[in-house]
Amino acid sequence: MPKPSVLLILEGTYPFNGGGVSTWAHHLCNKVGNIDFKLYSINASFEKETKYKLSSNISEVIQVPLWTPDEPYDYISYGEEYYKTVAKKEWTTDAVVEQKFIPLFKSLLEFIYSEDQQIEDLDIIFHQLWFYFEDYDFKETMRNKHVWLTYRDILARFIIGERNPDASLIDITVGLRWIYRFLIPLAIVNIPRVDIAHLTLSGFPLIPALIANYKYGTKIMLTEHGVFIRERLLAINKSEYPYFLKSLLIRFSEAIARLAYYKSDVIISVTTFNQKWEKWYGADPKKFKVIYNGIDPEVFKPGPKPSHLKNVPTVVALARVFELKDILTMIRSCAVVKNTIPNVQYMVYGDDTAVPDYTRECLQLIEELGLQDNFKFMGPRNNPQEIFLEGDISILTSISEGFPYTVIESMSCGIPVVSTDVGGVKEALDESCGFTCKPKDAEEIGSYVAKLLLDEDLRKNMGKSAREKVLNNFTLNKFIREYEDVYKDMMKAEGSKAKLTKIKDFN
Repeated sequence: MPKPSVLLILEGTYPFNGGGVSTWAHHLCNKVGNIDFKLYSINASFEKETKYKLSSNISEVIQVPLWTPDEPYDYISYGEEYYKTVAKKEWTTDAVVEQKFIPLFKSLLEFIYSEDQQIEDLDIIFHQLWFYFEDYDFKETMRNKHVWLTYRDILARFIIGERNPDASLIDITVGLRWIYRFLIPLAIVNIPRVDIAHLTLSGFPLIPALIANYKYGTKIMLTEHGVFIRERLLAINKSEYPYFLKSLLIRFSEAIARLAYYKSDVIISVTTFNQKWEKWYGADPKKFKVIYNGIDPEVFKPGPKPSHLKNVPTVVALARVFELKDILTMIRSCAVVKNTIPNVQYMVYGDDTAVPDYTRECLQLIEELGLQDNFKFMGPRNNPQEIFLEGDISILTSISEGFPYTVIESMSCGIPVVSTDVGGVKEALDESCGFTCKPKDAEEIGSYVAKLLLDEDLRKNMGKSAREKVLNNFTLNKFIREYEDVYKDMMKAEGSKAKLTKIKDFN
């Protein structure tokens, strides 16, 4: 009898990139028993090699590069016969696009800009878009003149008077380009038949799960780490995009998030914090379940501090260097600590090349504050269990998180933590294990770092409590057992919203 199959759908993470979601996915695919995993990995560019050694539980990896100069199928074969690929291009005539696609495209744009949205209608729109691209070519369709004319006319109806007098031609063109890229997974219709499509965020990677649902009746489940729509709003509001592009991106993202919650049979959060956002966007609380991230306490365990750091007050961080981790505030907290502990060392382990402009901004601030001898970027390492032991404490200064592995990994090593109060941090880190602070408050963060570095007894007591809390609540065995139970329950449950009860005429 074949094993139950799961299509694990990811974006910018496993198995080609590191980070917390990748750690979560690697644990899931390696440890959950009796499941055939297939990975659907959406990335910005084409990745040649995986970052992780893949488990024998993974039978297939489908990679979809969204932002390459060419189309994904110019890099990768998705199993469609050549004759059908050629035929789809030939069938995609001007008349076909105008008669069959334009009504659907128009309805999608109207939904994005409508203030009276019925999420069932968006489900029907995507169902019919999938049905269309089963027969017709994506690129030939989207570059057709009728698509541009329809897009232009819809915008003229909806954005006039909406603070867009200066929306330029380039802005409007970029908006259509975004829509084109977000919808690219509709071009990849050869989705493997699986029992469950498991989403790792409530964003545009929903599209392959929808195709599996429409095509095979596949059930959909979602694990929400950091809330997609919350992090999208934070990024958009901080961006320098003009109002028109911000509005388009927010509206489309919100519509997709609502559809993800509507279509998912189970919505798992890594923290209860996520659930208030999910409810705001229409998720049914009856679908909610919390499964905390788990780690192996036999790998992350207390040990001696390296001899070369014995007498050096040391703060360690495991963090990819980009905006959400707010490394700038971490640097400013180091300046606060240096006032009372001149030889303090902050060591940040993680990719510092992913966002070069942000790294340059960080290096500039380090120089401005005279912290060249105190704050170091150490680059990525593969031994986090040893890295935490280099520190007297660890630090996290993110402005958004789900349930960060770095907190519970540090706690399991008996290292107390100073962290911003974001996401589910407080569900792991209470006053017996470390300190939580307001995001972006370098003074408060620095004062707690200094307090811990100056009080050895406090550090030891907090480290012991932190280890005990992990053993009682956040072990890998508990994490795996709970996911195995969810998969089993989904396999037994009745089918999800695969059959649409109505077909809407968008003409």
